[in-house]
Amino acid sequence: MSAAAHTPLAPFLDAARAAATRAGVFGETLAKADALVCAAPESAAPAEYRLFTDAGALWVGLFTADRWLSQSIEQDLVHTGDKLEELMEEELADQQEPKPAQPPKFEHFRDDDKVFTFRTRLPFGPADASAGERAARWLLACEAMFRNLGDMQGGDED
Repeated sequence: MSAAAHTPLAPFLDAARAAATRAGVFGETLAKADALVCAAPESAAPAEYRLFTDAGALWVGLFTADRWLSQSIEQDLVHTGDKLEELMEEELADQQEPKPAQPPKFEHFRDDDKVFTFRTRLPFGPADASAGERAARWLLACEAMFRNLGDMQGGDED
């Protein structure tokens, strides 16, 4: 039974968790009352992907308390000139997710708990038809995008 079993989001989070687990790209996945948390198993420092609610909206993002991991991602983006929004659109297309009416916009900040956050808002809510599967596609697109940035693949460059 998931931790979300007795919350209004339980069916949504359980569907998203099942799809994320099937993909086989995450470490441990945990459904909480208002979030799905998936470990980034290959990163050089602890990091996790989250599908969560904030202020009544659904969000997906990457979270790490490690300053160097966050900076390695930022440096890659500066070096390549890539934009997270464009990379996310490409990964969403690869996941066969319908193109959103508005391009995804990423927020990047360090929160009050000193966790570095890269997040984008989903253009649908948890009650929408197929929301769990769609949210999982956004989560998988986020993982695929960040996997290739910074030290998200271990950073062991000898």
